[in-house]
Amino acid sequence: MLQSKIPDRSHLMSVLWDIQRKKRCIEPEDITKISQVFDISKTELEGVISFYHFYHFKDVGKYTIYLNSSIVSEYSGRDEIRQAFEDAIGVGMGKVTPDKMFGLFDTPCIGLSDQEPSCLINFKPFTHLNRQKVFDIINQIKSGKNPSEICDIPKSKIQYTPSAERTVFFKPYSRFTALKKLEEYPPDQIIDMVKQSKLAGRGGAFFPTGLKWQFCRQYESDIKYIVCNADEGEPGTFKDRVLLQEHPELVIEGMIFAAYAVGASQGAIYLRAEYMYLKEDLENLLDKYRAQGYLGKNIPAMQPFDFDIYVHLGAGAYVCGEETAMLNSMEGKRGEPGTKEYFPVQKGYKGKPTVVNNVETLATVPRIFEMGVENWLKLGTTKTPGTKILSVSGDCPNKGIYEIEWGMKFSEFLKLTGVEKPKIVQFSGPSGDCLSISPNESKTLRSSPRKSRDFLADNEYDRVISGEDITCGGSVMIFNETRDILHIIKSFSDFFVAESCGICVPCRTGNFLLNKKLQKIINGHGEKYDLEDIKSWSNIIRTSSRCGLGQMSNNSLLQAIAKFPDVFDKALEENSDYNPAFNMANATAEYDRIIKEINANYE
Repeated sequence: MLQSKIPDRSHLMSVLWDIQRKKRCIEPEDITKISQVFDISKTELEGVISFYHFYHFKDVGKYTIYLNSSIVSEYSGRDEIRQAFEDAIGVGMGKVTPDKMFGLFDTPCIGLSDQEPSCLINFKPFTHLNRQKVFDIINQIKSGKNPSEICDIPKSKIQYTPSAERTVFFKPYSRFTALKKLEEYPPDQIIDMVKQSKLAGRGGAFFPTGLKWQFCRQYESDIKYIVCNADEGEPGTFKDRVLLQEHPELVIEGMIFAAYAVGASQGAIYLRAEYMYLKEDLENLLDKYRAQGYLGKNIPAMQPFDFDIYVHLGAGAYVCGEETAMLNSMEGKRGEPGTKEYFPVQKGYKGKPTVVNNVETLATVPRIFEMGVENWLKLGTTKTPGTKILSVSGDCPNKGIYEIEWGMKFSEFLKLTGVEKPKIVQFSGPSGDCLSISPNESKTLRSSPRKSRDFLADNEYDRVISGEDITCGGSVMIFNETRDILHIIKSFSDFFVAESCGICVPCRTGNFLLNKKLQKIINGHGEKYDLEDIKSWSNIIRTSSRCGLGQMSNNSLLQAIAKFPDVFDKALEENSDYNPAFNMANATAEYDRIIKEINANYE
């Protein structure tokens, strides 16, 4: 008897999504059937399902509401919106209505930080929420409207671009324009030109793009892959969403350039589930590229080649932004980071050479070839030429997208945002740099675990946004002087505790213990040694964790301690009467005295 062919496990997440959408949960009988079809154990399958935020074992309601739980959302009025949803549907957070019509759940940043408060209902976006709007939405759904009929189209304002001749991303582009260059150069020369451009990864690691492509090209294989990392989960980041909305053709063409350069024949856009509403438009655009002959067989080039792209939908896991975790996820596994025994360019997706670049990096490539490498190198700084896209949110009137030239002074950038009385500017999300802003500071020691060097400046205003000083993956969250620094840092710590994949003990346990230390200080029970423990434990976590989540998770905490010693000193001083040590003799001294008096009276 012939055995049925076991399907490629890379299809597992799509199968789980189909069931989740249809049944609103993945039930035991589904697990049994899927495990049989894919020939994996039920225990392993349950481990995969439980790893991702948006797969559920229990019914989450016909209309599932996910409310952003980030600190920016909180400061934008999230609690009022949460209460409005609870009042409108009649159940609390984390609950489903008795008729299974509505479910209300928390979720981390959904890429709409400049349009808070916001939420997703059946993964359709609703922005700029207020109490009345919440009730209107729920009433319309109750009357039969589908969320897709009444949702918002997220539109981030482009707040700033350089002069027209120096703008790279946010200017008109004619599809296929840069791809004509493929007919002029062989693959090796394409790689050389990308290396000459000094283009580095724009997701936060800043690894030289041309070098990554060169490494991948040199490995022989029957098949190679190009993966676009569209899983921007860093709180406060939404630049990749805007690029995928405004100029998705740049991303697709960047992938085609990469495929030609390294000899890849298959590509995937790993799209975070929070951006599910972009999937259909992306797939329609891919069809247009196929129709024009730029995807599929015999793509025009000096050396014609085959290459195609599909969209792979994530399921909610911040750590999948790390490239090895992403590749594991694409293979239908838990999105846990790999050991780096091999780099993806050697053995990546399905064990084959794979290039992983993020959305902004890939979108840059066609622009470089369109404008020419020499013109590109005239922009920015010597080390980091070109422009950078920043997502700005928080306590400033000019929220939105900024395309700046590398080399812009931090003070100039702050003026563009219109912020008044800033206290903290958090660059690159919770794992990035915590910049302190104080009108009274004269000298600020700046030490970043990201770089093994210290900087001295008159103050943070004098710093420069560039590879030579302040690097930025894309998120910029601004907090004014009314905000509680300890609360902000605790929010970041909560995020890392929740998002750790758990595979590394230092990250899993260490971040949990640091979170408890922070809470102890906030509760007024902290002592000086707690700060020393935080520094010591942070170093262990940073040096012992497998991926960037653990390695970078305590950047902001350590920098806040260094830059705001008054805040931490005050928290400790306010608790000077607290004695954490329990002394039995002292605790029972009054009781012993009373007993002695009673006994004396009876003698």
